[in-house]
Amino acid sequence: MLAKLTSKNQLTLPKSITTAVGATEYFDVEASNGQIVLTPVRIQRGDAVRTKLAELNLLEQDVADAVAWARQEPAIKATRQK
Repeated sequence: MLAKLTSKNQLTLPKSITTAVGATEYFDVEASNGQIVLTPVRIQRGDAVRTKLAELNLLEQDVADAVAWARQEPAIKATRQK
């Protein structure tokens, strides 16, 4: 299928393509081997994230601890996992 890029760098995706990937407003865009790759992204609202954290019994401090752990040097992480 052809899609034309406008003078404002806008591209209209064919309806058959958007129907095939499902309803989405946002796409992750990357260039790979001379091709443009669009990946649908479903944006979750903050309330949905908070609800999921509550379902998992995760507290704000648990998230902060996980972020702190992820930001550590790899050698420190390996030591703590043992």
